[in-house]
Amino acid sequence: KDAKPTKLRINGIDKITVAQYKYNTLRITLSNRKNLNTIYMIDNKKIIIKALNLKTKTKKNKTKKRRADDAVAMMVLPRKTVKYDKKTVVIDLGHGGEDVGAVGPKRRYEKTSVLNVGKQLYRILKQRGYKVYLTRKRDKFISLSYRTKFANRKKADIFISIHANAAKKSRAKKAKGIETFFLSPARSERAKRVAALENKSDMRKMSYSSKNTFLTILNQGKITASNKLAIDIQKNLLYSLRKKYNGIVDGGVREGPFWVLVGAQMPSVLVELGYISHPVESKRLYKHSYQKLLARGIADGIDSYFAKN
Repeated sequence: KDAKPTKLRINGIDKITVAQYKYNTLRITLSNRKNLNTIYMIDNKKIIIKALNLKTKTKKNKTKKRRADDAVAMMVLPRKTVKYDKKTVVIDLGHGGEDVGAVGPKRRYEKTSVLNVGKQLYRILKQRGYKVYLTRKRDKFISLSYRTKFANRKKADIFISIHANAAKKSRAKKAKGIETFFLSPARSERAKRVAALENKSDMRKMSYSSKNTFLTILNQGKITASNKLAIDIQKNLLYSLRKKYNGIVDGGVREGPFWVLVGAQMPSVLVELGYISHPVESKRLYKHSYQKLLARGIADGIDSYFAKN
């Protein structure tokens, strides 16, 4: 009932209209003489629409590109308009037990930081109406093969494995940033390196070429959906953190041969929350407020994925 009177405007776009022909469906139409490059994000109770390729005229009648951050329309929506009670999410918390994962300064463990982020993500998703499961709720070792079997058994709609990255001592003070991977043969040396680090606890006796062939065949049916999920999570993670922290590096969405994603019968991604080896990111990954922002970013990415797919 509150949607129709809402007025939205972005300087440089000819017209934005809001309509609601069905009770649970809101239609926002952006009309313009030229094609628009638009994106949107769901942030808690807000839909944020951005137009990235606008050109506006200055007072001197000269044309210049408008900053994407300024070209924003924002609408506040009640949480009830989006229902996720029929969606099942399995959150996999990397490593655990004797497998501590990567180790940062002052013996900060990957397994500990991802466990804390995962628990917060669990609470947020439950509050939003999802059915949520954790592969581990405490400091316990679980094999990589069990994790996706668990997700399949729970008939999950998506599977998200949470990790923290690490670099060699020679690069520890330089390597930083957030990355989101989906299962596919690695296309870069960096992806191969990260995958090798995360695959340590479950090495398989297959040659590199055999692994790549196997992963290509296995992943064909869900590669597009996993890629879309990875994009939404990466984008919302960056958006959540950059509201309060400077210097957040976008490592991008990448393809990688991660064994923890093998066998998942649903769209699946692996999120690297940052570098536990980096002196600044390591401290942040152990900080409760930072962990909460990470969890919220992932949750918003999940919302965005289901809203669009």
